Amino acid sequence: MSMSIGESRELHITGLAAGGEGVGRHGGMVVLVPGGAPGDRVRVRLIRVARNWARAALLDVLEPGRDRVEACCPLFGKCGGCQIQHLSPAAQLAFKRQVVIDALARIGGLGDVPVGDCLPSPDDWGYRNKAQFPTAMVRAGPHRRLGVGIYAPGTHSLVEVSDCPIQHPVNNRLLRETVAVANELGVTPYDEDAGTGMLRHILTRVGVRTGEAMLVLVTREGELPRSQALVQELGRRVPELTCIAQNVNPRRTNVILGERTRVLAGRPAISEFLGRFRFSLSPTSFFQVNTPQAEAMCRLVAERAAPDPGDTVLELYAGIGTISLFLAERAEMVVGVESSPSAVQDARGNVRRNRVENAYFLAGAAERVLPELARSGLRPGAVVLDPPRKGCSPQVLEALAHLGPRRVVYVSCDPATLARDLAILAGRGYRTHEVVPLDMFPQTAHVEAVATLTGCPCHAGTAANRKATVWPGNTRKRGGRSRGASRLP
Repeated sequence: MSMSIGESRELHITGLAAGGEGVGRHGGMVVLVPGGAPGDRVRVRLIRVARNWARAALLDVLEPGRDRVEACCPLFGKCGGCQIQHLSPAAQLAFKRQVVIDALARIGGLGDVPVGDCLPSPDDWGYRNKAQFPTAMVRAGPHRRLGVGIYAPGTHSLVEVSDCPIQHPVNNRLLRETVAVANELGVTPYDEDAGTGMLRHILTRVGVRTGEAMLVLVTREGELPRSQALVQELGRRVPELTCIAQNVNPRRTNVILGERTRVLAGRPAISEFLGRFRFSLSPTSFFQVNTPQAEAMCRLVAERAAPDPGDTVLELYAGIGTISLFLAERAEMVVGVESSPSAVQDARGNVRRNRVENAYFLAGAAERVLPELARSGLRPGAVVLDPPRKGCSPQVLEALAHLGPRRVVYVSCDPATLARDLAILAGRGYRTHEVVPLDMFPQTAHVEAVATLTGCPCHAGTAANRKATVWPGNTRKRGGRSRGASRLP
């Protein structure tokens, strides 16, 4: 049966796609319906029709499914920041587990791998410790003013946001006050079409366990008019602020941050705790946005890595060392590899700050560093992978198999690339024992997962061989002191 854009149809929603859209069928064609929930009977309007699938806008829910709940945010379905706010908490967890199951089976051919229940977030609302919103000129009655928000899905049309329910309350308050003060002082928003205006993005971050807050103003030019008045007024209105910084991004790009950052007031970073470890977060530091769930993930990874007391553990894509510090509590030595030099400096600072004496960090791409580690004699008992969304390159997985760790723990933010990489490792002799999904981002379709693999490669060797390496600290007695962490290349 043919369908045309603009037509309305009644559909029964039978499932969810990986992006959180409801899935219905009409005349044998799959129809994706954002905002649809399994069991719904809905009326929709077709907005795109392809050869074997279509997309539709939800017009009305004629009969709700049993998992549908009332979305608490008035912007749900408009701003695009949340995709599954209309599902009950239990349905969200079941959906995320199923996304992992489907990816393993369809992409990796690993349908027999056990997938655990999705670990719920301690907080379903107000969990995000970081916000970054673009600015635009918005109309308020007969006047125009600076506004902030989120782009509507598939557009650069700003949906104004003043109180996001998944953001930490301090982020929301800081965002509102920054917009108010910027308008009072006449700060102009960036116009991406004309390449004019001053303020491009407002970035806020809060230390959930320290109460410290950070504001980063991303500007087109280095000279921010009336910056001192802005800083003083915001410091008065938001006493939690301990860092106000300016990041300069003159390029006509959708990349948020530029290369130059300067502190306008306060300290250059804020602090946050995961477990007993204190981390320093600069304006450009990567840190998981859900603090308590990030701690739970770090503990899970360290537990699944299960190093023997004499083992070296290697972490690839180590970032600022969050997982590495938890690994260092269990292993003889931890070596982190990270491509970002600034992240490596942050990681080394976190090691010193927490007086961890058996963790070292190397700057460089994993594809380059892994062969060097193998030539140096490193034979890790366990390797932790925490790659970006694109997953690991074939070169990294090949070099990893050559190193021959007994155990591999893979931390993933994309089930599709996880499934692909686990299949590659299966061809190198590694068996995936279990994958545990984690709900790091409630109300959204995003899912993290931790996979545990074991193998019996020929390179593993004895515990003594696994420790053989030329770096300082590898022969350190427990409780001894090493001064090599900050001097490693």
